[in-house]
Amino acid sequence: MGWVVMSERDVRRIEVLSEVVSGRRTITAAASVLAVTPRHARRLLARLQSGGGAALAHKARGRPPNNRIGAGIRDYALALVREKYADFGPTLAAEMLAQHHGLLLSRETLRTWMAEAGIWLSRKQRRSFHQPRLRRESVGELVQIDGSEHRWFEDRADPCTLLVFIDDATGRLMQLCFVESESTASYFDALRCYLEKHGRPVAFYSDKHTVFRVAKADAAGGQGMTQFGRALAELNIDILCANSSQAKGRVERANRTLQDRLVKELRLAGIAGLEAGNAFLPEFIDRFNAHFAVVPVRSHDLHRPLNVQPERLRDILCHRELRYVGQELTVSYDRKLFILERNAFTEAIAGRYADVYHYADGRLDLRWKGLSLPYTIFDKEQRVSQAVVVENKRLGAALAFVKAQQQRERTPPRLKNTSEASGYQPRPRKRTGLLSPAPPTAEQV
Repeated sequence: MGWVVMSERDVRRIEVLSEVVSGRRTITAAASVLAVTPRHARRLLARLQSGGGAALAHKARGRPPNNRIGAGIRDYALALVREKYADFGPTLAAEMLAQHHGLLLSRETLRTWMAEAGIWLSRKQRRSFHQPRLRRESVGELVQIDGSEHRWFEDRADPCTLLVFIDDATGRLMQLCFVESESTASYFDALRCYLEKHGRPVAFYSDKHTVFRVAKADAAGGQGMTQFGRALAELNIDILCANSSQAKGRVERANRTLQDRLVKELRLAGIAGLEAGNAFLPEFIDRFNAHFAVVPVRSHDLHRPLNVQPERLRDILCHRELRYVGQELTVSYDRKLFILERNAFTEAIAGRYADVYHYADGRLDLRWKGLSLPYTIFDKEQRVSQAVVVENKRLGAALAFVKAQQQRERTPPRLKNTSEASGYQPRPRKRTGLLSPAPPTAEQV
């Protein structure tokens, strides 16, 4: 005897119809409870009495549907999807099959086939899980940094970027700074303020912005690091780049909190502009840390003293590049040509590379092995007069040329084809009414 799988609806029908058989319920009442017509309720009662409860199951249960798609069409569709549309979703793949191959399939049918064949994973199956990471144990062991572009001043000023430095062990805001955009120069300014206030941390944790990470692995210069990375290396600070936003979730969550609380406090204070906003931030940082910061596992602060002279720190936190010194003692940088002052020292470095220091205030300094090189900027628009160009050996020829020019200007040009030269007499013009009257003679005057 085979087993029959009963649905919840079938079990409910057996219970209600059994009450009709025992006389506890009428057929009309049973039809109302089962949401069927009395006529269909009598049919179900007859099937129950003749075949038992198994007779109430649908006759087509377990059988393939009559309108099912053949296995050949299924295999052909999956072969096309594997060959041409492997990275397509079921909706777009169904459209492509109908448009280019004449296969009219519903997206849900194709979705089921692709899932069974392992070509498509649902959003739930594609979901990735990020395991929580424990906080670092000491202050200054790891500082997460990020830039958040937002309308911090709402409609009172243009959108700008807030640079956020947050300690991983405590969740304390270590540094906030409003800047126009997220750039190397803005991070240099924020880093200078951080170092002067807290000292050097062990490491910074950032995303893969081009300020922190070289996008091209085969970049020509920079030795595989950015200007910011070079500065941190000279300061003996590590830089770690996260592979996802979830990896640096502490600073990302802090950004969301700041975009709510800081924006509203700036509104209440009536602040509009970068300068006023930066002046307001220290007071806000103290209130934020008092409310959200936690106690670290270890009380030892791992920040190290800066121990760098201001001049040395200024040279570290600037844009630096190596530039070739040509045989003419010229250096090209920023679409300008710098001419080194010729002396015994500069002549010895021709064909070598000099360091270009580009400071935030726009000042440039050329150095070789730490020694500054005097230079002048070549102006392509500058023009020199003819008197400066003429040498003493050519002075006589130049004067003769000028004298000939002056004589030529004094002599009137020779007349050609005149009456004296050819004896030609011009014919007098006829006077007509349409022409202007002839000029009066001397006697008429």
